[in-house]
Amino acid sequence: MKSRLLAGIAALVLAVVGAILVVSYAQGADSRAVQGLEPKDVLVVSKAVPAGTSVAALKAFVTSQELPGKAVSKSALQNLDGLAGKVTAVELLPGEQLVAERLIAPEELQSSGSAQIPDGLQEVSFQLEPQRVVGGRLVPGDHIGIFISFKSGGLEAKPEKESTQLTIHKVLVTAVQRAPVATPPAQPSADGTTAPAEDTSLPTGSLLLTVAVNDVNASKIIYASEFASLWLSKEPLNAKESGPIVMEGSKVYK
Repeated sequence: MKSRLLAGIAALVLAVVGAILVVSYAQGADSRAVQGLEPKDVLVVSKAVPAGTSVAALKAFVTSQELPGKAVSKSALQNLDGLAGKVTAVELLPGEQLVAERLIAPEELQSSGSAQIPDGLQEVSFQLEPQRVVGGRLVPGDHIGIFISFKSGGLEAKPEKESTQLTIHKVLVTAVQRAPVATPPAQPSADGTTAPAEDTSLPTGSLLLTVAVNDVNASKIIYASEFASLWLSKEPLNAKESGPIVMEGSKVYK
């Protein structure tokens, strides 16, 4: 009886030791793989950071992570030394590396918060979800293409058909406003301390965009916002235009 009990305990101990060795080897393998890629320690955004956040407050939003050298941006920051007094130029999203260009003087933020409106144009605003706004990565000064989709009525010859068209090209974005992003609650860590929860979620909440357009295009945007749907692309001034193509079901696979 004792022999069987001792044998069982010994087997259990060996199983636990084996599991520990496997986990240790796996962790060591990950570490060795990273070492072979010339890793660098850089600051990575751990939770959403509003535009205008000071460097002093930014420390709570970033963590130092070891990344393969090839994946590190040339201007990625390793620490916040010597950057006191600066603020974030735009909203920062979880997972992105903190690069030097994202930190500017407060007075620069005030002047870059909106773009200059060209003579003869007017501003109009509309609200969309992040997936319709290039993942929420637009800032004042960007140019966009505006796609308008109709479930019916967009085609004069086929009023019952759904259709989509890139209707307005290279529109200047003059302002972007984002809904507040909820901060994940802190979670107890293995050592009993409380650490910020990792936020790997996609952007949430709506964005309010203001653009500069002529009177005709302003009417199209307002009409589509009321009776159709909008989708945006980031369309720089040198982007190619292939013509006014109306997309419908019969053309998608051609």
